[in-house]
Amino acid sequence: MNTVGPYHNRQETYKYFSLPFCVGSKKSIGHYHETLGEALQGVELEFSGLDIKFKDDVMQTTYCEVDLDKGRRDAFVYAIKNHYWYQMYIDDLPIWGIVGEADENGEDYYLWTYKKLEIGFNGNRIVDVNLTSEGKVKLVPNTKIQMSYSVKWKKSDVKFEDRFDKYLDPSFFQHRIHWFSIFNSFMMVIFLVGLVSMILMRTLRKDYARYSKEEEMDDMDRDLGDEYGWKQVHGDVFRPSSHPLIFSSLIGSGCQIFAVSLIVIIVAMIEDLYTERGSMLSTAIFVYAATSPVNGYFGGSLYARQGGRRWIKQMFIGAFLIPAMVCGTAFFINFIAIYYHASRAIPFATMVAVCCICFFVILPLNLVGTILGRNLSGQPNFPCRVNAVPRPIPEKKWFMEPAVIVCLGGILPFGSIFIEMYFIFTSFWAYKIYYVYGFMMLVLVILCIVTVCVTIVCTYFLLNAEDYRWQWTSFLSAASTAIYVYMYSFYYYFFKTKMYGLFQTSFYFGYMAVFSTALGIMCGAIGYMGTSAFVRKIYTNVKID
Repeated sequence: MNTVGPYHNRQETYKYFSLPFCVGSKKSIGHYHETLGEALQGVELEFSGLDIKFKDDVMQTTYCEVDLDKGRRDAFVYAIKNHYWYQMYIDDLPIWGIVGEADENGEDYYLWTYKKLEIGFNGNRIVDVNLTSEGKVKLVPNTKIQMSYSVKWKKSDVKFEDRFDKYLDPSFFQHRIHWFSIFNSFMMVIFLVGLVSMILMRTLRKDYARYSKEEEMDDMDRDLGDEYGWKQVHGDVFRPSSHPLIFSSLIGSGCQIFAVSLIVIIVAMIEDLYTERGSMLSTAIFVYAATSPVNGYFGGSLYARQGGRRWIKQMFIGAFLIPAMVCGTAFFINFIAIYYHASRAIPFATMVAVCCICFFVILPLNLVGTILGRNLSGQPNFPCRVNAVPRPIPEKKWFMEPAVIVCLGGILPFGSIFIEMYFIFTSFWAYKIYYVYGFMMLVLVILCIVTVCVTIVCTYFLLNAEDYRWQWTSFLSAASTAIYVYMYSFYYYFFKTKMYGLFQTSFYFGYMAVFSTALGIMCGAIGYMGTSAFVRKIYTNVKID
């Protein structure tokens, strides 16, 4: 038996025997080993005591009885009122059953007492399990309720490799809307790439022509000429950003999140990770720890190029930025889980294990990455000299202000992913198994292209207005996608789910905040990387005295 909990709150689960069910006579079961992913996801496997032997049919047999005093009856009534249902596993195949039901006017409550199991086998492997709940018994205080089960074995043609296919929902995930949304985003990408290349080709060509014409004028004409545009800020455009320590840590973390997303999606496309409990989470944690050098390399080299001196501090902040955010949220939600006695409460041993991964795997690998980054690409090699005195930033129209550009920058990237967000949220917060990782891969690629295009356009306008503060602007205008995703999660909570209660609500909004922030940092890093290449390119091609 795994856990029991309210149907509408997927994450609010309790041990199966926290309800006063009784245990069968058989005491032990084969070896069971809990993984890190299972411990974090609140899987609490306990043996039911049902005696089932391979290919041995069992007629309806009583395996134990519940002595129903007032306290136990109240527990069952509460569970039935809140639509509690339980999950169990036979040979790692999940089965779900409902605890009981109320009659129409909600006065009498009934418990299902008879578990009717049908098990399909192919050769010597179990390939299919069905559970039917029967035996409706009214809950009356101070009576005995007998719990029974039966097992029927039948031959099945399902291959062992395909036994999980019946849990997938192709009509939901491969719906026409899903294909259409991908196509729609794809058209948007073509449009944006076309727009960006047009702006850059035509406008930059004009700019270059104007600047080279100015080269040929004599000094008298040039003083009278109207010099304006991005060429004017060439002496400031490669000035280090404000707060370089935090900035480079964010960029490093963003690159790492991108690497993790890419690798986990590829692994999920090759291996069916959904067939094992908690394997998705275990894989993600392992890949995150293993890709730590990526974080160190990009963060450390950027910090060195910006002339940062306190590189050890930068390395620590870069290494622990994401883990601290995730663990901080988990720690806060854990208190509520402990108060609720929920199975999601993370055990102390698991917390220690996660801390060990942070200190003994992530930190050393980050150090390796930082040293490599500082030595291989830590020298500033900018195409233009940086002036000693920063030039004043001229007045500009309100819509050219960095704050406005940042708010508007996230709309298009969010537009390209929000339908996929619906499918991902539904598989996480409702009972669907997400398996279309090819779609997710496409959406990730589309998101990267859209983000880079949008930030390049934003930065071009900003530099044309002779404002050289492009680093933070390019990062934040892409990262503002996170704000729109979090706003969408509010809409999803109120209109698409029926969640209730403090535990489920805090779990939902806590982890949604973590997800949105991580997505924002990733988009910001992608946007900054693309823009940085663009800025370097245009200033390499312009002649500067």
